[in-house]
Amino acid sequence: MQSRTPASRPGRPRSAAADAAILAATREALVELGWSKLTLQDVATRAGVAKTTLYRRWAGKNELVVDAVAELFDELRLPDRGSLAADIEGVVLQFAALLDRPECRSGLMAVVAESTRDDLLRERIRASIVDRQKRLVLEGRARAAERGELPPESEDEEEAARTVDLTFDVVAGAVVHRTLVSGKPADEAWVRSFIRVLLLGLAAPS
Repeated sequence: MQSRTPASRPGRPRSAAADAAILAATREALVELGWSKLTLQDVATRAGVAKTTLYRRWAGKNELVVDAVAELFDELRLPDRGSLAADIEGVVLQFAALLDRPECRSGLMAVVAESTRDDLLRERIRASIVDRQKRLVLEGRARAAERGELPPESEDEEEAARTVDLTFDVVAGAVVHRTLVSGKPADEAWVRSFIRVLLLGLAAPS
C-alpha cells in the first residue's frame, strides 16, 4: 500500500497489516456512525490496535479519514479496451461502481462536507485523492496519442497541466453529480451518452 501519511517517528517499522486494518476499520465506522460520531478510539478498537498506534501514523481524524477514502480510489485502473471512448467508458463505470459502495460514498461525502470549513483538509483531499487520480487522465491521453486518436501533448507545461485538470474536473464532476448529488445511476447508457458529448461536444448527434 502506498503511504500518504507523514513519516512515522523513529521506532519499530510500520506494519502494513496494521495500516490496512486501521483504514478498513475507519471506513466501517464511517458507514455505521457517520463523521460526527466517529472517534479514533472506536477505530482503534475495531482495528485491534492501540489508540497510540493511530497517533503515530495520523495527526487526527481528518487525515485518517482522507487516507481511508483515498485507498479506495487507488483501486481505479484505466483499462485498455482498444479506443479512447471505450477506455473512458471502462474507468467511468469503475468510478460509478466505487461511488455506489457505502464506505466510499459515506467517506467521500463526509470529508468534502467537512472541508468546506477546513482549508487544510481541502488541501489534503486535493493531494491525496484528486491529484493522485489525475494519473488516469495522463495515462489515457498518452495511450490515445499513441493510437493517433489525440494530438501529442502540448510542450507548454502549463497548458498541458490545465488540460489534464479540466479533463479530470469534467469527468469526475459529472459522475459525482450524477450519482451523489442527483442520486441517479451512471449506467452504461448514461456513460456512453456522456462520452459522446465529452469527445464530440454539444453539437454531437444524439
